[in-house]
Amino acid sequence: MNWHHLCAAAKLSEGEPLGFRVGERRVALYKFGDDIFATDDVCSHAFALLSTGFLEGHVIECPLHGAMFDVRDGKCRSSAYKDIAAFKVEIRDGEVYVQLDGGAALEAAGESSAGVKL
Repeated sequence: MNWHHLCAAAKLSEGEPLGFRVGERRVALYKFGDDIFATDDVCSHAFALLSTGFLEGHVIECPLHGAMFDVRDGKCRSSAYKDIAAFKVEIRDGEVYVQLDGGAALEAAGESSAGVKL
């Protein structure tokens, strides 16, 4: 399993997505209270960074296409766009790590949320 360090948990602000590049992949982090979630940062319709989109509740809206995704599981909540990957998150000594090969594993394992509590 490939875990990747992204940032200090203290760097995340409530309701303000933060995007990262990990190799060729783009990942977005979202903080809600004591919960942190991670998804793909690129809209499944066409290239647009979701971390620059509009966040309301647990739903991020693509800034270009209006597609909406639940950041807890990556499921598309509007239109006919494809779901995005959601990734497992761990906090280790105050630092955020994501498991990038785990997006497909979440669905296969029947997990509905990739988040973690601080």
